[in-house]
Amino acid sequence: MADIKAKIPASAAKGEVFEIKTVIKHPMESGQRKGEDGKLLPKKIINKFVCTYNGAEVVSADWYTGVATDPIMSFFVKANESGKITLAFTDDDGSVYSHSAEIKVS
Repeated sequence: MADIKAKIPASAAKGEVFEIKTVIKHPMESGQRKGEDGKLLPKKIINKFVCTYNGAEVVSADWYTGVATDPIMSFFVKANESGKITLAFTDDDGSVYSHSAEIKVS
């Protein structure tokens, strides 16, 4: 259901601060709109975002119904060591959508 696009650099110098940008294709239905039948559409949002760097949490955000469709996230991380960066988005139904990339630090 969700499609994640992310810009994570493949390499960085030790101590460099780099930007991560990500977008997830998701309807972010607030539960307050009515469908064509006049009934409320069920709430279905991404309610949690977490970025880990070699398993350590570096960014975390709780999202609510005010977050727009296809939410975008941008933040900065300091390059300490080579390894894996993982972006994880948790949906109301418990589904977790994730994207990972390796970064080489020299």
